[in-house]
Amino acid sequence: MLFYDCSTAPNPRRARMFIAEKGLQIETHEVSIAKGEQLQADFRAVNPRATLPVLVTDEGTVLTENLGIAAYLEARFPEPPLMGRSADEQGLVLMWNAIAEQQGGAPIADVLRNTHPAFENRAIPGPIDYAQVPEIAERGRARVAAFFDLLETRLQDSPYLAGDRFTLADITTFVFVDFARVIKMRPEARHGAALTWLDKIKARPSAQL
Repeated sequence: MLFYDCSTAPNPRRARMFIAEKGLQIETHEVSIAKGEQLQADFRAVNPRATLPVLVTDEGTVLTENLGIAAYLEARFPEPPLMGRSADEQGLVLMWNAIAEQQGGAPIADVLRNTHPAFENRAIPGPIDYAQVPEIAERGRARVAAFFDLLETRLQDSPYLAGDRFTLADITTFVFVDFARVIKMRPEARHGAALTWLDKIKARPSAQL
């Protein structure tokens, strides 16, 4: 297997944590988004969409989305299970993973990409340039705040997002909440359960990578 990573970006970190939680050692190539290396011809030959992460399997299949990478690794290396044991747990893992992507990761990216000078004309990842839209950033901040409230409600009733065990849903959510520091947002003191959960995940060895 071959893993294409970017040490500074949140989405590759999600795959990196999943790989570490599985206890796997996979050959890794670093691709610097800051230097625009994802747009260069050699990487575009691997992933024409110019996004990270990418996992090339032993069979030569190119997986360019976190959920696909996780599903492949879970099928090949089922222990420890990170996508649920029972049918109910599997459903909850994928449900909370989707919630984190759509209601957490997406608005955080909207704020960053529509405000930071480094993303001028790069408001959407990929090979096509898109202009920044300030109104999208404003809406994104409100959505991130609502996402933190949603997490607090859930984590008051459950030690982890999908139940009693650490799963992919926790990886995805943790990475996005941690990355929200770049837009100067984080859970507040009133989000006690979310902050306790955040510290618990941050202490895991995979979160240090």
